[in-house]
Amino acid sequence: MRATTPLVLPGSEAEIAGSGFRPGQSVTLLRGETVLNPQPYIADGEGGFKATLAIPADAAAGLHPVVVRVANPDAAAVFDLKVSKEVPLSGQDRFDVAASPLVRGLYQVAYGTASDALFVTAAVGRPPVGESELLKLDPRTLEVTARITPAAVPGRDDGRVFAVYGIGVDDTRGNVWVTNTRDDTVAVYRQSDLSLVKQFEPGVIAHPRDVVVDAATGRAWASSFGGGVLVAFDTDTLEVVQEVTIPSGQRGETFSPMALALDPVAHKLYSVSLSTGEVAVLDVASGTIDKVFRVPGVEGAIGVAVDPRNRRVYVAAQGSDNLVIADADSGKVLHDVYVGAGAVYVAFDPQSGLAYVPTRVAGTIAVVDGAGNLVANLDGGTFPNHAYPDGRGNIFATNKSRGENDPAGDQIRRITPKAR
Repeated sequence: MRATTPLVLPGSEAEIAGSGFRPGQSVTLLRGETVLNPQPYIADGEGGFKATLAIPADAAAGLHPVVVRVANPDAAAVFDLKVSKEVPLSGQDRFDVAASPLVRGLYQVAYGTASDALFVTAAVGRPPVGESELLKLDPRTLEVTARITPAAVPGRDDGRVFAVYGIGVDDTRGNVWVTNTRDDTVAVYRQSDLSLVKQFEPGVIAHPRDVVVDAATGRAWASSFGGGVLVAFDTDTLEVVQEVTIPSGQRGETFSPMALALDPVAHKLYSVSLSTGEVAVLDVASGTIDKVFRVPGVEGAIGVAVDPRNRRVYVAAQGSDNLVIADADSGKVLHDVYVGAGAVYVAFDPQSGLAYVPTRVAGTIAVVDGAGNLVANLDGGTFPNHAYPDGRGNIFATNKSRGENDPAGDQIRRITPKAR
């Protein structure tokens, strides 16, 4: 059972679908003792059904366990229906926003100080992915100044390329690191002309997501969602030098690392676990895990950022639609802010002290201050996906699209707080 409507609000209607039933079985849904569909759904000849379900107006935001009662023959199961709150747009007058369309399949963006340029990854569709680009942009005009298509994956005849997803910049050596998520590897390109420096072999890291570069230690760290580890690469020799398994404090669970955030002052690397709602803190000098702590109130933790000056860690969670601000040393929760449906990333701007949270389902970029106040909720286009601070007061954000002809899709945004 699943809801196929991306945004489910109290008092709205949601499209739901079920499969795996026996043809002709009747299906009744219950919220507690309340029957949600007075007329049972009937499984079709393939054992599935689609229906429209009225969401009660008093449904609170969060995950609602719904009992699935099946007859002929009898059976029962439970699935979670996620209900979100609508967060209206606000605070637009406090920011200057510029947006420009780019290419299909935008994923992540990073800023290179050495070249004063933006670098953006894009990949379209599921494997075999044959449409992917690494772009270089002017941060002032948002115009493309260079672009490359990754090389074809050897031994394939289906047009598959080493599609690029996560991205990190190495300003010391003038390189850009990317994750080739679908092919279990990473690659390095030059910031100057996007020429390929090294394409690592497939299998070097399982399902890598994010990559960040620590210039002080000469290490590029990538998160392995598929392997539950962090992998370090030497940025000079371009070789794998370390693999660190992150232990989970949740019994019987595995830490599944997603986003990465580097604290260059304390020399710590932070990651969050999608499956366990934990934060891991790695000492980049020694390459060892300092601590792992659970963040109460998050479901589906996916984004992380750090405020080095005030020792705060920011965790964005797509399952609970919130941003949690915690003490970076103790893990104590300081603020829990509802930001909108599908919070998918968080970027912290050290100049303004503001955190920017793309909410993929709601289509906004929530702006939160260090005291846990929602100071603005900006239009993020279709499916906001990523945000990155340039260290100069600007935030750059990417969003995806609903298809080729989506006027609000596949855009790059520059967001700058107005002087007050």
